[in-house]
Amino acid sequence: MNLDLLTRQVCNTCRAVGGYIHDELYNIQNSDIKEKGLHDFVTYVDKNSEKRLIRDLSKLLPEAGFIVEENSDVKKANEYNWIIDPLDGTTNFIHHIPIYSISVALMRNNEVIIGVVYGVNNRECFYAWEGSQAFLNRLPIKVSETSILDNSLLATGFPFNDYSKLDDYLKIFKTLMLKTQGIRRLGSAAIDLAYVACGRFDGFYEYGLHSWDVAAGAFIVKQAGGEVSDFKGGDDFIFGSEIVASNKYIYAELMNSVNTYFK
Repeated sequence: MNLDLLTRQVCNTCRAVGGYIHDELYNIQNSDIKEKGLHDFVTYVDKNSEKRLIRDLSKLLPEAGFIVEENSDVKKANEYNWIIDPLDGTTNFIHHIPIYSISVALMRNNEVIIGVVYGVNNRECFYAWEGSQAFLNRLPIKVSETSILDNSLLATGFPFNDYSKLDDYLKIFKTLMLKTQGIRRLGSAAIDLAYVACGRFDGFYEYGLHSWDVAAGAFIVKQAGGEVSDFKGGDDFIFGSEIVASNKYIYAELMNSVNTYFK
């Protein structure tokens, strides 16, 4: 399997689907917005984008299964599985806030081997494959070299339906506000991770996430020289619903703050 070629084909697929998402932005009506859970929205654009991704990725790798957000009819395979978020940042999309993305990862058994995050509005494609460095639109990228937490800019996501850890989350938010240059909340975890990978953010943390939110972005951060873990410092960040990602210099400090509240 030529992972370099396959990754570039996935990038082209994401660009094509991203064009569809962009074209539909001003066609969305209030009646098209459905609430599938508390503060968790879906539109026909999410569903159609996922269908297009499944169709085109199936052509690229027919033996692969799928782990997806919207379609419960597709099945996982034994060895290869695509992990797809067809529109990460749906709430931003329906409010015309221009930060949303497509996230596609390919997993072989329990390891991600391809990651692609496509920022729809600025047409930025972040990608990497097993054994490669990370790229943004064909240019190599790497995580920042910010050496201390005090000089860092972080990203996070606010809980929107899982409030089980809200009190601790607010405590760590306050702590990191005081220890950093700032914290941003963009509304797309895939974009947050991609921005860590290229050094725009120095670190990112969030809980309540799904595999399709983080699989591609976390892999790209690793290939860009960063550190990624769950809140315990382990490897259960794809399916474990919590993640910390940063450059290697501030990782210990960031984890220390996280562990103070999320034990």
